[in-house]
Amino acid sequence: MRILHSSDWHLGQHFIGKSRAAEHAAFLRWLVAQINELKVDALLVAGDIFDTATPPSYARELYNQFIVDLQPTGCHLVILGGNHDSPAVLAESKQLLAKLHTSVVPAIPAEPAEQLLILKNSAGQPGCLLGAVPFLRSRDLLQSQAGQSGQQKQQDLQQAIARHYQQLFQLAQQYNQQHRLQLPVVMTGHLTTVGVSQSESVRDIYIGTLEAFSASAFPPADYIALGHIHQAQQLNSSNDIRYSGSPIPLSFDEARQQKLLWLIEFNEQQKTVSPVNIPCFQPLASIKTDIAGLTSAVAQVLTTLPKDSLAPDARLWLELVISSVDGYLSDLQPRVEQLLSELPVELLRLRRERSSSDNSLPQLEQTSLAELAPADVWQARLSNESLDELQQRQLTILHHQVLAQVQDASNNIAKPDGSSL
Repeated sequence: MRILHSSDWHLGQHFIGKSRAAEHAAFLRWLVAQINELKVDALLVAGDIFDTATPPSYARELYNQFIVDLQPTGCHLVILGGNHDSPAVLAESKQLLAKLHTSVVPAIPAEPAEQLLILKNSAGQPGCLLGAVPFLRSRDLLQSQAGQSGQQKQQDLQQAIARHYQQLFQLAQQYNQQHRLQLPVVMTGHLTTVGVSQSESVRDIYIGTLEAFSASAFPPADYIALGHIHQAQQLNSSNDIRYSGSPIPLSFDEARQQKLLWLIEFNEQQKTVSPVNIPCFQPLASIKTDIAGLTSAVAQVLTTLPKDSLAPDARLWLELVISSVDGYLSDLQPRVEQLLSELPVELLRLRRERSSSDNSLPQLEQTSLAELAPADVWQARLSNESLDELQQRQLTILHHQVLAQVQDASNNIAKPDGSSL
């Protein structure tokens, strides 16, 4: 039985005004080829298929086309909902996709047994039991109780998540006992666990109620495939618990990470897990330098990029952090643009390095709008209002819908040659 663990595709993401559509399309083509080459029986995508609750049409097209392209491989695709995903959007095609060898678990079903999937090997025999756990929303697990402290809410949510996993694991054990089998048990999840390394693009999903779930609270499954954290890593735990991370860097601090998938192989009573490195489809770099050393610093980064990561017409997406001495120059932007004009780079973000004296300034005064994603601005605006969790969630959904419509429209603006941007 061969299983590929992936997560956090974030189809439809915009990165400082740049669409990731080309990168995602390249990744999905590469992924189909890898599934063919490695003879993968099942692909798990542990949440955040889309970047927003209302993904633009081109993101849905990528998703649907991937499922079509995957059909000749015979691979069983399992889609789990994440905190960025709308359960309704994922559920709308669930029944149709079931006919295309695809299982979609957008949220907790009414019956826990519906989350227990039997994955078959290349011979068509049961090869693994999957506890398909999506992002667990507190409202799906708990009833709100008046007068509870924040600490009590956090404890209740921790316990509810742990109970859900234990219940599903027990169902898997019962299945093995009833059928006199010893199938390995794999479980999924979309949450933050204690001790993981995070990046700028990861946002809190249990604001004020759950900072991180304890790895010791997971049941003793043979493998636990997690999503939400964008850096691939294995937890220091008695269980085999891993994050696959995002397939492309979603922020500049992820630029140096080797993006990967985990390949899990069960052979009789043996299990092996190995990384499958994902190629770079669009290089990013963040460079700290002064004006004098800018050209050489950028040139040095260009020489370290994989030879196949820069096509003849491709350009490095660049963030420049200029030293505080040069950061106050009135003509900083034109100077930088002039120095970069002959290099295969595109400057997406220019900011000055903050000195220790900047700590006395309010945070909004330290940060330029160009440094913020739309979600950052939205969260900063929400923080100034006295709203409960439900109101914040409802307003955030509306904000996602409007933002998606704007981004979708910008991707369909016609160019002079008649094609779309």
